[in-house]
Amino acid sequence: DGMNVLFIVVDDLRPVLGCYGDKLVKSPNIDQLASQSIVFSNAYAQQAVCAPSRVSFLTGRRPDTTRLYDFYSYWRVHAGNYSTMPQYFKENGYVTLSVGKVFHPGVSSNYSDDYPYSWSIPPFHPSTEKFENDKTCRGKDGKLYANLVCPVDVTQMPSGTLPDIQSTEEAIRLLNVMKTNKQKFFLAVGYHKPHIPLRYPQEFLKLYPLENITLAPDPWVPEKLPSVAYNPWTDIRQRDDVKALNVSFPYGPLPDDFQRQIRQSYYAAVSYLDVQVGLLLNALDDAGLSNSTIVVFTADHGWSLGEHGEWAKYSNFDVATRVPLMFYVPGMTTSSLRRGERIFPYLDPFSHVLGLVPQGQSKKVVELVSLFSTLAELTGLQVPPACPETSFHLALCTEGASIVRYFNASEEQAEEEKDGCDDAYRCFNEESVAFSQYPRPADTPQWNSDKPKLKDIRIMGYSMRTVDYRYTLWVRFYPNNFSANFEDVHAGELYLVETDPNQDYNIYNNVSHGVL
Repeated sequence: DGMNVLFIVVDDLRPVLGCYGDKLVKSPNIDQLASQSIVFSNAYAQQAVCAPSRVSFLTGRRPDTTRLYDFYSYWRVHAGNYSTMPQYFKENGYVTLSVGKVFHPGVSSNYSDDYPYSWSIPPFHPSTEKFENDKTCRGKDGKLYANLVCPVDVTQMPSGTLPDIQSTEEAIRLLNVMKTNKQKFFLAVGYHKPHIPLRYPQEFLKLYPLENITLAPDPWVPEKLPSVAYNPWTDIRQRDDVKALNVSFPYGPLPDDFQRQIRQSYYAAVSYLDVQVGLLLNALDDAGLSNSTIVVFTADHGWSLGEHGEWAKYSNFDVATRVPLMFYVPGMTTSSLRRGERIFPYLDPFSHVLGLVPQGQSKKVVELVSLFSTLAELTGLQVPPACPETSFHLALCTEGASIVRYFNASEEQAEEEKDGCDDAYRCFNEESVAFSQYPRPADTPQWNSDKPKLKDIRIMGYSMRTVDYRYTLWVRFYPNNFSANFEDVHAGELYLVETDPNQDYNIYNNVSHGVL
């Protein structure tokens, strides 16, 4: 009988976590999960924006197959009637449940979070979500604003709560219902923070005194960055506090002290998220489900915190595409439990600073599009077949191979010996690689460069990331028939990870391209 699945997906969370080596952040609960998990240090989203990334990993298909690069179409109508990961679990006897932001709400999930296809009961959305962009942030003058940086007194918020707090409560309630009914479940919990606005309980600021907050290591626009690659962070410019700074479009920059405040609030929002994750995992323990539930923790994409003079997502830089990814698998990533033993006791970030190391770490480059097949394999379901080159007509197939083969910690040495491999040819040639892409409406940054609508896309930046380099080609794209012309290259980027980990020195024009 297969394991349950608790699938935690966070909005806009880059790997600023203790378990990923961040020295500043306080994330004891996520670090504790990592200490019982296999952690992938090189995991990447397929497009650094919410709806396309989520539809991609929930269907196991890449954006060129879902044909969703913006927010404005439903794949079942617009591309193909693809089965989703939760739908597959539902069809295989699981109760599937959605809490918070799992699918991106709106037309891209048919205004229903893809219910009833994907979920056994209608998805839960916190009632206070609708106030997210209201004027709830108190300014220095005592008036209320819709700010980017928005620490709040929770007791003064509508209903005295915040969306992620409500989502945690509902997820805990559902865990207990599943336990009582002895039902096998796939529970997806989608947290909103640290998505903007950075609205979180104000006490979390205490964890991050401003004098400890630095600027990004490379807060300037790189000299050799093609203009098509730059994202002008239009969404944060629309917040009241950023608007008041009157920064020039498209390159800014934001004043240093405000950059520090954004970074401080992003970290504070991550610690607030860590508390929610801690309460949820503690409830999994309380319900006695920790030894029968796989826990996956990831994000839809990252978020730039001033690197390259950029903010937000909307680019092909690692800061936008790289995500945390970890799998807790009872009996596989941890030894089996004695009854009653706690795995996830709640840790208070104000008092616990753990230096816990991940149970296992893999440097393999992996993609979120592999989640579907990986979870099928881990739970003992039949792994969906690999998609053929064109798969619009196929309801069930996946474009991301399962990564369970990387779970064995001694994988590095197995790699040397090249044994335990079913297909010698594939094994021999398997350099792990992640593909991401980002559309642009023009060669230079304009008002809609971050989020062009399908009809306005003229250029697609196709990116490949290996352990050694990131290589991106910005090529002509035709939205009317979804085709790219790789003969018509508008710009290119090449960064060598070893000498340029922050991707500041584009050497595309220094190399002869026959090599690649």
